[in-house]
Amino acid sequence: MPRIEPLTPPYAPEISEALRKWMPPGVAHDPLQLFRVLHRNPELASRMRVLGAGLLAHGRLPAEDREIVIARACARTGCEYEWGVHAATFAEAVGLTKKQIDATVTGDPTPWSPRQRALIQAVDELHDSANLSEDAWNELAGHYDQAQMLEFVVLAGWYRTIGQLANSLRLDNERWAATFPA
Repeated sequence: MPRIEPLTPPYAPEISEALRKWMPPGVAHDPLQLFRVLHRNPELASRMRVLGAGLLAHGRLPAEDREIVIARACARTGCEYEWGVHAATFAEAVGLTKKQIDATVTGDPTPWSPRQRALIQAVDELHDSANLSEDAWNELAGHYDQAQMLEFVVLAGWYRTIGQLANSLRLDNERWAATFPA
């Protein structure tokens, strides 16, 4: 049971409009619990939406790499909630296989290219130390430009924050979301 109960319909008109902006057009399910909890503080939610939406829809990293970073950051925080949302809605759409999606949790290195392994190792370093070694930085810099490197660090940190938030709120998994592999 969540520590802060998500808002439920009927929503005030301004909350309804704000929640609509958080969700992609044509989505068949209700706004995510996370979004409905955040709207208990609409000003905070609106500030968070700008960065979150920018990272998802306007980023410079390839979509597949973005989802690897998100999945691994969520897995490292133990956040099945956010990992499951992305695994169910984005991972396959950007070309990740089931084995790769599962490997973001299990740590299995076999389904990854050298570039993808470098991404995962860099997420792990950031998670463990809040820093990147010279080796990790240089490995990524061989694949990404400076703008993408900045985005990578922000993306990994953002989803660590989201993981901490969802875990601290004790959000139940969305009914349609994926669950961590056994």
